[in-house]
Amino acid sequence: MRHTNRYLRTTVSAAVVGAAVFGFAGIAAAQEAPTSVDDIIVTAQKREQSLQDVPIVVTTLSQEVLDGAGVQDIKDLQILTPGMTVTSTQSEASTTVRIRGAGTVGDNPGLESSVGVVIDGVYRSRNSVGFGDLGELSRIEVLKGPQGTLFGKNTSAGVINIITERPSFDPSVSAELTAGNYGAMGGSVSATGPLSDIIAGRIFVAHRERDGFYDVNVGDGPRTLTEDNTQDYWTGRGQLLILPSDEVSIRLIADYTKRDEFCCSAVQTRVGPTQAFIAALAAPNGPGQRPPVAGFGTVPFSRTAYSNRETPQEIEDMGLSAEATIDLPSLNATLTSQTSWRDWSFQQGMDLDYTGADILHRENDGSNGYGVDNLTQEFRLAGTTDKFDWLVGLFATKEGVYRDDSYSYGADYNGFASFLLTATLPAAVGGPSPSRLGCFTNPQGFLVTAAAPNTPLCVVGAVAPSAAAPTFAAGKAYEDHYSQRSESVALFTNNTWRVTEAFDLNLGLRYTYDSKRLLGVQDNLGSNGAACGGALANQNPANRAPSAIPGTVNVGTPAAAVGLLCLPWSNPLYDNRRIQEKFSDTDISGTFKGSYRFNDAVMAYASYARGYKGAGYNMDRVQTGVTPDASLFFDAETVDSYELGVKTTLFNRSMLLNLTYFDQKFENFQLNTFLGTAFVVESIPELTSRGVDADMVWFTPVEGLMFQGGVTYTDAKYNDFTAADLSNPARFPALSLLPGARASFAPEWSLTGALAFDRSLGGGLRGGFNLSAKYSTDYNTGSDLLPYKDQEAFTVVNGRITIGSEDERWTIDVWGQNLLQEEYTQVGFAAPLQGTAFTNTTTPQADGTYYNIATDTATYNAYLGAPRTWGVTLKVKY
Repeated sequence: MRHTNRYLRTTVSAAVVGAAVFGFAGIAAAQEAPTSVDDIIVTAQKREQSLQDVPIVVTTLSQEVLDGAGVQDIKDLQILTPGMTVTSTQSEASTTVRIRGAGTVGDNPGLESSVGVVIDGVYRSRNSVGFGDLGELSRIEVLKGPQGTLFGKNTSAGVINIITERPSFDPSVSAELTAGNYGAMGGSVSATGPLSDIIAGRIFVAHRERDGFYDVNVGDGPRTLTEDNTQDYWTGRGQLLILPSDEVSIRLIADYTKRDEFCCSAVQTRVGPTQAFIAALAAPNGPGQRPPVAGFGTVPFSRTAYSNRETPQEIEDMGLSAEATIDLPSLNATLTSQTSWRDWSFQQGMDLDYTGADILHRENDGSNGYGVDNLTQEFRLAGTTDKFDWLVGLFATKEGVYRDDSYSYGADYNGFASFLLTATLPAAVGGPSPSRLGCFTNPQGFLVTAAAPNTPLCVVGAVAPSAAAPTFAAGKAYEDHYSQRSESVALFTNNTWRVTEAFDLNLGLRYTYDSKRLLGVQDNLGSNGAACGGALANQNPANRAPSAIPGTVNVGTPAAAVGLLCLPWSNPLYDNRRIQEKFSDTDISGTFKGSYRFNDAVMAYASYARGYKGAGYNMDRVQTGVTPDASLFFDAETVDSYELGVKTTLFNRSMLLNLTYFDQKFENFQLNTFLGTAFVVESIPELTSRGVDADMVWFTPVEGLMFQGGVTYTDAKYNDFTAADLSNPARFPALSLLPGARASFAPEWSLTGALAFDRSLGGGLRGGFNLSAKYSTDYNTGSDLLPYKDQEAFTVVNGRITIGSEDERWTIDVWGQNLLQEEYTQVGFAAPLQGTAFTNTTTPQADGTYYNIATDTATYNAYLGAPRTWGVTLKVKY
């Protein structure tokens, strides 16, 4: 076993002497890029190993490959990783990673991540807290499949292991300045070097800003900002490396990031029949939505969003970590302690209807956002003998999650609800009545079979309120608050037995104890809910008041009208509702692997792994019919994964070619889906993901030319389930497209490739280029698999040309992202209250689903992928 601390210690004296002679102006030697397969080292099993000796699927990406592809955050990483997708929805905080078709939609902070993010050994408990400028990267390792032993909390689909540059005793100072289209400006400064003969430091500070990717039609206002998806953040990271003795190493890290941006508007990809009325509400300030093309068909791809309310988002992320390693020569072992504290918070305002009409919104007043704070402590004792590599450890975390949520009615909500009621109740069309809430002219007569175009339509409330007191007054409708505390403790071990020189067996086990407690209060404001209460009372014959609608005396409120009046944000059953739930759970997970090395060039392996993702609580208003769900609890998710793989090293160790077959079965798959009025977590009985992963790295005979690429074939499908298999059978109609279907965000084929060239040009110059691309076949971007959320096959290409001095004192990069201007959708969704897709909710279609495309009246929106961006970056280093 190599004693890392002793190795580091031997470099200190030389480094300090060098610093004394040359000072900080001296030129630090450039980090050597890998030049053969033997140079590719990973820590996927918490010890340094050659990639070709590790019996798991790992896509490892060096600093040079990451720089060449323009990777600054995890979202950029997907262009280099086949089988991985990264998407954002309502905000940059709602960012989700999926591997092999499995992942967790990020809109609900009660959900843990299927794909874990670990940065410098610290587990980030939600995907969203791992997104931002990652600073100076050493390498990134993407581990595919469940990781149930070594990386903090269990993960059911994979781990992104990020390793940043450590402090160095070789002094250097570097800086970069970037300018690009969309008004992009940014820069960073970093410095590293010795602070004493036993302490080295590193500091990194960056700031980046950019104009928005969307033009915004502000409609009714009060929004004035005519762009969206802006960028404006700064980040800082400081480190100390302390080597008090030959046996001890301590690494301290402090980081802070602040984002103050506007995100995320969406575009309409298809408009439904409500468009005409939204246009009337938004007049004369704008159409409110894109006008339909040829009736209700697909509208052209556009970066024009419609939003009358602003979308500010503020994200603050900070943390401290301390890693201490102690070599124990008498045991030929190393003791490692990893301690961390993190605090992440997010606040936002948003336009909930995604139109220029003033219907529903969230205010940026501190009542909308969520946050995560946690403490973690991990101890690992690892050692080696002639026959065994062994590791035992303890991981503990204490976490707090909060969510604040509120909805506000806009000035147009009452009129819009009147329109929807009229469409539901044609009998409401009639002459003047003092009890009517309001009248409007329907320009095209959509949905109202009892009225001709341009006929005045007037709507009567369920209990005949007066015209002076509208049912839904503009202002805040409700404020909810949730607080979750959780504790988790795990004991784990990971051991490799070298049975022979060629044959290894690996066993990993983890025992996990989880407990969570949820406290919450759901509270309506003012008289909100009166219309619903009246409608519910009017369904009882004993309580019915005479109706002012001609021909409907003593007729109970129709169910469709009750559904509209009693939506979660206007349902009085939530008023001052107190929530208190708790649970505890235990799980045993782990892995068993066998690997056999036929020779220096070929190693084959087989493995079984069990992953686990904890149960939790859905922090949202969820109801069945008009009755709030009694519990917000959802079950834990588990996965059993089998792999067969071969790793080959070819052509005098200049190429690696690795191939793996995987077969994964998820049980109680935690599907978080937007059902039109709320995000709902439903446990899908079974999701299977089968396929093949292939990775290749080739250091070509041409000096400085390298290729890295991969292919993933995935067949990810839900099992054939029925309503009785769900925790809430009433949700089946909205999920009826899932049984037997391909999962969302699971392209059948995903291919990546990166071609990098870097070499001396003579005359003291060095130059090169990088070309990175990813191709994905078609897939659906919606959790409910509605056809209008399909994304066709697409290819994204990034490129970079570099020239600079041989000694790296200066470098100029000319770069472009999405060079082919590929137009693609991150996530598609049905706009709230603007038509319906699941129109046949009582009788299934011939194919067993509750979806009939011929009667789909929904308006669909989409969060788009980034457009083509380009720029120039100047780097200096001393």
